[in-house]
Amino acid sequence: MMALEGINVLDRTQMGPGPYCTALLGDLGADVIRVDPGGGRAAEARYPFPPGEEERMRAYDTEERNKRSIVLNLKTDEARQIYYQLARKADVIVEQSRPGAAERLEVGYNTIREKNPNIVYCAITGYGQTGPYRDIVGHDINYIAVGGALGIIGPNDRPPAIPSNLLADYAAGGMQAAIGILTALIARERTGKGQFVDISLLDGVISLMHVVASMYCITGQIPERGKDMLTGGMPFYNVYETKDGKYISVASIEPWFFQNLCSALGREDLAAYQWSLDKKEEVLSAFRDVFRTKTRDEWVEIMRQKDTCVAPVYSIDEVIFDPQVLERDMVVEIDHPKLGKVKQLGIPVKLSETPGAIRRLPPRRGEHTEEILLELGYTRQDIDELRAKEAIK
Repeated sequence: MMALEGINVLDRTQMGPGPYCTALLGDLGADVIRVDPGGGRAAEARYPFPPGEEERMRAYDTEERNKRSIVLNLKTDEARQIYYQLARKADVIVEQSRPGAAERLEVGYNTIREKNPNIVYCAITGYGQTGPYRDIVGHDINYIAVGGALGIIGPNDRPPAIPSNLLADYAAGGMQAAIGILTALIARERTGKGQFVDISLLDGVISLMHVVASMYCITGQIPERGKDMLTGGMPFYNVYETKDGKYISVASIEPWFFQNLCSALGREDLAAYQWSLDKKEEVLSAFRDVFRTKTRDEWVEIMRQKDTCVAPVYSIDEVIFDPQVLERDMVVEIDHPKLGKVKQLGIPVKLSETPGAIRRLPPRRGEHTEEILLELGYTRQDIDELRAKEAIK
């Protein structure tokens, strides 16, 4: 048995946070049906595959595994009726349209809860369902900008560094949505009622900023990029270039770890100046000089014998083959009917009794339309007629 076995999820999301959220649920056993749009901009945005590369790229797509796909043109009444049938059977609906868009299609929360009062309906948006920004469009970089995260990332003498789409899309969006959905499911067990889950990427980013925000509220001082302890402002929590042009990360916050670091670098004389602002530049300069005398991997080998908080800065090709990553099954190989073995990222939540599993490779768009309709009781003649009306594909 899997932890979320028996939980039915309708996934009407597009990019980033939504597909990641539903993939997390699918990995843990939920039956996820991806409701793909019949066409137009929404379909194009979700599948930006280069010509001829769709099957290969889809095979490696971690966000879309453990899902089935049905194509519904929700602008037609016939497709909406199918959607309503799916919604009556569903435990969870996840959507990612602008506030009000689902209502205009007649598939919003108020419509669905009349048909299924137990539904947990999660809407993921940039700024949430309320407030003056609710209708403003954006992407990850915009939300981390407004949330204060972008402004503190990077060196102080250069523009803010853009940290891929890890913070807003995945940590603040997809993960928060999964937490909200699971919490609402537990609440439903206790109250017998479903509910609306309003996930804002901006809200999630601000939640991730709790340390910075708390310090500002306490001291009244605005953190400066590259000058705060956690953004490279101190020698003991920093990144250093090594002899081979690679980088090593240092996080020797505790005094004993800092002493071990200084000893490993042959600079015991600096151990007394961990928090000294007067000596900060001197210590930084000394550390930079010493780290350039050996390669990254040489330093890692030395430091791991000295019990200090140091790790190599990896590129993704190094991550994929790291022994710790492989031991934890965070990179696995899955059989593909045409491509042979394909690599997929593993499942981060390790459950001892009801572990997750990769049960399905990412589906082609509309791959399961007929299968799902047959499950709902439609005949093959019905399906042909629906295709003729362009309600499905």
